[in-house]
Amino acid sequence: MDLTCTPEEEEFRARLRTWLARELPTLPPRPDPLDWPARRAYDMDWQRRLHGAGYAGLHWPRDAGGQGATPAQHLIFLEETEAAGAPYVGAGFVGLLHAGPTIAAEGTAEQRARWLPPILRGDQVWCQGFSEPDAGSDLASLRTRAVRDGDHYVVTGSKIWTSHAEVADWCELLVRTDPDAPRHRGLTWLALPMDAPGVTVRPLRTLAGSTEFAEVFLDEVRVPVTHRVGDENDGWRVTMVTLSFERGTAFVGEVVACRRTLRLLAQHARKTGRWDDAVLRRGLGRLNAEFTALWRLIQWNVSEAAHRLRNGGTGVPAENGSLFKLRYSHARQELYEVAAAVLGPDTLDLAQEWTRERLSSLSYTIAAGTSQIQHTILAERVLGLPKAR
Repeated sequence: MDLTCTPEEEEFRARLRTWLARELPTLPPRPDPLDWPARRAYDMDWQRRLHGAGYAGLHWPRDAGGQGATPAQHLIFLEETEAAGAPYVGAGFVGLLHAGPTIAAEGTAEQRARWLPPILRGDQVWCQGFSEPDAGSDLASLRTRAVRDGDHYVVTGSKIWTSHAEVADWCELLVRTDPDAPRHRGLTWLALPMDAPGVTVRPLRTLAGSTEFAEVFLDEVRVPVTHRVGDENDGWRVTMVTLSFERGTAFVGEVVACRRTLRLLAQHARKTGRWDDAVLRRGLGRLNAEFTALWRLIQWNVSEAAHRLRNGGTGVPAENGSLFKLRYSHARQELYEVAAAVLGPDTLDLAQEWTRERLSSLSYTIAAGTSQIQHTILAERVLGLPKAR
């Protein structure tokens, strides 16, 4: 893997910096972080600006409406937007980082034409309807039923921890279509319109006060068969594609943000005299090494996915995504533990962004598959160990 930037990539970086310097001062004030309708409007405004400038879906394939950028250009984009303080993907997380890529990899031509352009333009927000009250880490045990009725599925059940359901237009929904099949073989991946009759959304308030998650109740909701991505009862395989994107590349921008946070913590420690604490210095130094290693792993994963795509594959990240997600989840928690040591009582105030981020970090060893699940995937699929009985 050659990490040296070419003249074309350096020109891309310079052009992006110029655009960011011109565009960012024209943004409206950031909304209250707990006001998700306002955050949706803000995030989608930024997505429309990216689309107009040719930066939307930068790393998506051109036949999916993206720019077909190189892995290096994708990473340059993330580095430069974070360094400039540009908005994060926010409410567009699910659509842009795993539902959209899944549809690009697994959808029909009609599905790609229907759903991908609105995602890239910032016209639609997606949520994720996978987990259920009794099917979180053990996703294959889900019980939400979808019964075929002519050209529709009739869906009944409930979902929990549905990311961004409160402000979403569509939901990537995993349902059981064959209750008699083995657990992994009777599932189907559907695109659910959130305004369909029978859909009820009940926001859940997190420890930090946010309603970015919700319960979703489905009461005989009719979903057209044309909204099925992949074959009926092949939803587990399609879901593994979704989770590969979620674990392998969806958190890339957050690693860039964590590296920036680490630099700010070091600056604050020097300014306040906390830098004289040798134990604290070692903690900051170890985290710097940790996030540098994670960034190299990201470069590897993104390059590998691009290599697969160039050679006729789908560009779906490999099992290394589980390795990245496992280590990143714990490193992020450790980062905010060190932040608490550097900042002291300031991290106890919920009005402070540091506090909200520290509380949010607690969820990362659960979100996108628990750390225990990632250990199992790595043991079985990478190390080739026998399956647990």
